[in-house]
Amino acid sequence: MGVLEAIGEHVREHRSGMLVDLAFAVIWVTVVTLLFDLLAGPQWAYYLTMGAGVLAYYGFFWSLAAARDDDEAAD
Repeated sequence: MGVLEAIGEHVREHRSGMLVDLAFAVIWVTVVTLLFDLLAGPQWAYYLTMGAGVLAYYGFFWSLAAARDDDEAAD
């Protein structure tokens, strides 16, 4: 199996997850950029907020998984 075939297989297996990840990243960067453009915040806070997007991503999807587990346990 070549490299391109392996990449293609990986994309086919994880297509929906990759699209959700991309959408989250685009939305996060857009919101932070617009917010800091409007408020003219300091550059260090902009970078800190962009970095916080990593924590926001994992926190959001962890809480989503926890909510789904709670819903399944209630059934």
